[in-house]
Amino acid sequence: MSVRINQFEVENVKRVKAVEYDCSAKSLTVIGGGNAQGKTSLLDGIMWTLGGDRFKPSDPLRKGADKLATRIELSNGIVVERGGVNGALKVTDETGARAGGQQLLNEFVSAFALNMPSFMAASASDKSRMLLDCFPGLGQKLKDLNDEVKRLFDERHAVGQVALRKKKHAEDLPFNEDVPSELLTGTQMTQRLQDMLRKNAENDRLRKDAVSLKLKRDSAASRVDELKRQLKTAEFELEALRMDLERADSASDGLKDDDTSGLQVELEEIDAKNAKIRQNMDKSKAESDAEELSEEYNGITGKLEAVRAERVKLLAGVEMPLDDLSFDEDGKLMYRAAQWDGMSGAEQMRVAVAICAAVKPECGFVLVDGLEKMDRGQLHEFGVWLESRGLQAIGTRVSTGDECSIVIENGELSGAAPRAEEAEEEEVPENEFRF
Repeated sequence: MSVRINQFEVENVKRVKAVEYDCSAKSLTVIGGGNAQGKTSLLDGIMWTLGGDRFKPSDPLRKGADKLATRIELSNGIVVERGGVNGALKVTDETGARAGGQQLLNEFVSAFALNMPSFMAASASDKSRMLLDCFPGLGQKLKDLNDEVKRLFDERHAVGQVALRKKKHAEDLPFNEDVPSELLTGTQMTQRLQDMLRKNAENDRLRKDAVSLKLKRDSAASRVDELKRQLKTAEFELEALRMDLERADSASDGLKDDDTSGLQVELEEIDAKNAKIRQNMDKSKAESDAEELSEEYNGITGKLEAVRAERVKLLAGVEMPLDDLSFDEDGKLMYRAAQWDGMSGAEQMRVAVAICAAVKPECGFVLVDGLEKMDRGQLHEFGVWLESRGLQAIGTRVSTGDECSIVIENGELSGAAPRAEEAEEEEVPENEFRF
């Protein structure tokens, strides 16, 4: 059973002279009054009494008073008192026996509940963390996933930047259509030249052989007339020469010498041509690198989406303390599809109270400064919602209207404070809450 405040008494704390009120039957106690009348001082007195010296006002004693006194009765039978000049603490049980000190109070009193403005002013990530801490292990799992999302996002961004630079570099590089794909070397060019020269020398030799054979044939023909007696031998020689001549003619008729001048020019221009080839190779390499990095970027994107999906699934399984309260994919609090800065003041109040109750279920009350953020209808609905959750809120409101439980004037209960019996109002279903 969570602990609530049954009664509070505050005397000579800051602007408060003396205020006593029994709130045991109320889920919502509205402390009304004008500005600088002691409303916040009353909350400060309750906060200090229950929360300890970390909530002690810098100058707690009311000007002109010689001592202060506070007394708070809790629903678990514990009575907490502070008194004297410095506000010494006294904690007793329902029998009046000493029950311990601040350490005992800390077991069921939430610092969050005492200082709601600190939550309201916290960053979006801190608000989410406070709620996530209520679910063992969830906060660490979400942190791990968030770290992985950030790592993958940073890695993908870095790869994408390099890929873009590579692609731009490849686009800027020239490409030469009229050169080989591989670099040329002087050795290769020289070998080609030597091969051509050997071929040409062989052609010259064959031509000379043909000329020589023709001369021999002419000589033999003239000798035939003169050397009749050697006719038979000469005819054999003639026939042989005719056959050799046919072969020589056949070999030499289709011969064509290679033009070495072009290759010599190419050899002289090899460095310039190689420079163009290197440009083409650089462009091809840059395009290949850009394509690989693009594939790597897409791969990281897939991993990033998978981690984000896992994070959404993790958060979707959390049982939230308030209907329509959720986390977005980045782990930030959402209420009715709006982040904190998109909620109305009344919605922020309701979310804060719900999270406060979830953070420390043993504490069944909260102190709220600034209930004027709600109109009267919302204020009533807020009270109905608190009642349905078994929670209690004690808050201030700049007003002296009949929606106030008590009205403070000059540090005391106002004699003109509306004390009429509250009419019973129809309970408003939670899903119709107008926050």
